[in-house]
Amino acid sequence: MRADDLDPNRNDDLVDVDPYAPTEPPTTIPVYKRNQAPEGLATKRQLRAMGLSRRGLEVVAEVETRGPKNGYLYEIAKAQPVRPMTLAQEYALDRAMAARQTCPKCGRRYYGCLKTSLGICLECHDGTPAHPTSYVMPPAGPKTA
Repeated sequence: MRADDLDPNRNDDLVDVDPYAPTEPPTTIPVYKRNQAPEGLATKRQLRAMGLSRRGLEVVAEVETRGPKNGYLYEIAKAQPVRPMTLAQEYALDRAMAARQTCPKCGRRYYGCLKTSLGICLECHDGTPAHPTSYVMPPAGPKTA
C-alpha cells in the first residue's frame, strides 16, 4: 500500500455507476376497473373471439380482475387477423384429439375426451352403456376371413 492511497485530500474522480440501471424512467399505463375500459380496447380473449391476433401489439392499458393479476388491453384497430390453420396443422390436431378421444380397448372415438384417470371409456370400465350419439365410430367388430 502506498502512502498517497490513504491521502483524504486526493481526488481520483471515480464515479460509482450501475451498468444495469435503467436509462429511461419507467412508463406507466392506465389501469381501469372491471367493465370500465374505453371503446377500442380489448383483452387477448376478446381479440381471439373477434378473429384477431395480438401479434406485434403493445400493451396500452390494464383492467383489474378478480384474481391477483390484471388483464392487459390491446388496441383493436391495430390488431391483425388470425393466420388460418394449414392442412398439416389441422391433420396434426385431429390426430392428437383422436388419441384423447379413442378408447384403446373397444376402438370407439367419442366426441369428448376420455377420462385420463380411467384410460378407457365407461362402457369398457364398468359396463355403463354409451349412447349411440356420444361416439363417432362404432366399435370394431370381429374380422371375418
